[in-house]
Amino acid sequence: MWIFYLSLTVLLLILTLLPKIQHSHWVFRVPEFGKIQITSLILFTIGLGFTIHSSEKFWYYQCLLFVMFIHHSATLVKYTPLYPVKKYSRKHHSSEKLHFISANVYQFNKDYGRFIQLVKKYQPEMFLTMESNGDWEQALKTLEKDYPYHHKITLENTYGMHFYSKIKIEISHTHYFVADDIPSIEAHLKTKDGFSFVFFGVHPPPPSPTEEKTSKERDGDLLSTAKKVTEIKKPVIVVGDFNNVAWSKSSILFRKTSHLIDPRIGRSFVSTFHAKYRLLRFPIDLMFHSEDIFIENLKTLDNFGSDHLPVYCEFFIDHEQEEKQEERIDYATQEEKAEAKEMIEEGKKEDGQRDAIVTED
Repeated sequence: MWIFYLSLTVLLLILTLLPKIQHSHWVFRVPEFGKIQITSLILFTIGLGFTIHSSEKFWYYQCLLFVMFIHHSATLVKYTPLYPVKKYSRKHHSSEKLHFISANVYQFNKDYGRFIQLVKKYQPEMFLTMESNGDWEQALKTLEKDYPYHHKITLENTYGMHFYSKIKIEISHTHYFVADDIPSIEAHLKTKDGFSFVFFGVHPPPPSPTEEKTSKERDGDLLSTAKKVTEIKKPVIVVGDFNNVAWSKSSILFRKTSHLIDPRIGRSFVSTFHAKYRLLRFPIDLMFHSEDIFIENLKTLDNFGSDHLPVYCEFFIDHEQEEKQEERIDYATQEEKAEAKEMIEEGKKEDGQRDAIVTED
């Protein structure tokens, strides 16, 4: 048991230190995803240690574990209700409440009906699908009567993306920031009560042993989106499967360079992947918003057969209260701006070598 305790301690130390090494290879980036699980396992190991207590060096190991626990907890507590963030309610000059669903549907998930029923149940004004291919597009046609405005990017490489809206889309664009097979959506909308806003849908590739060996394309794509956001003078929401966690360096850099707010701070993790394994679930479907957008509800919905849980958000727009949220915006330093620019260039140079058509193994 003592060997097991020591092995766990060493493993947890390695998983804690690896993300500190600023290298883009997946070996260094993937441990960031598991910070919640790592913290829980550290707490378990501390408890296990007290049941053993069979070495004079016991307290050294326990102190090391405790320091690691404090280190991780100091980050994670920001993404819980324990972290104080003021909430705001709608005023008479605010927009009507708006709702959207964002879902990585998993390209090979054939249970289209469950997702369609989910949309019909919650009736959001907008919904975004990722990994949606030609089969998904055909299945979603049944919703086009209720969602007459759409922007479709039909791909078979697991990076297809479809955006449907009840609200009029005034103009929309498809961006290929770092690769010609990794799209993003930029949709400009205007509500019936006269509020304009911009919805970005993103889905960059993950660093992993089975997909991209590094995070270069992911980070370059996200930071390109951040750069684009700063050029827009309307309320902005950026939503999607970021294949990243909110506390990673590149996510924080995205938040700082885009001047957007992370609504998870002071709220909850909103973990989405993997849908089937609760204990191995990471919050990688993220969203960020400008200071004139106020989030009233952000949560996951029921599994509909995908490997991701869908994200549901309820928000309103208020230009007169936006100053109250400006204090939540962090701004990038000149050094961070230069780093973001460099990461964008590295992302463009990276060759992802993805197949145009991906089949399920």
